[in-house]
Amino acid sequence: MLPPIQVPIAEQTQANAARLRPLAQQLEVGFLAEMLNAAGFGKSRDAMGGGAGEDNFASFLVRAEAEQIVRAGGFGLTESILQALMAGERTDG
Repeated sequence: MLPPIQVPIAEQTQANAARLRPLAQQLEVGFLAEMLNAAGFGKSRDAMGGGAGEDNFASFLVRAEAEQIVRAGGFGLTESILQALMAGERTDG
């Protein structure tokens, strides 16, 4: 009987990176959204603000801003998270 055909490690690594990168990006988006909230982004202005409507939709705006920051390259957190996820998969089997 022939041994099973195995995918070369380089191809496995590329496939894992392609699968895990969106997850790492979403983690960076979540982190950035929290940091933007802590910095005061999305808080209504005192004068001439949008009122209750602005307050209700502020989280969507902050999330969209965080997504745009990550699309533009972010802070490099995606790459660090991706490397950690891939290292975890190598040790888990």
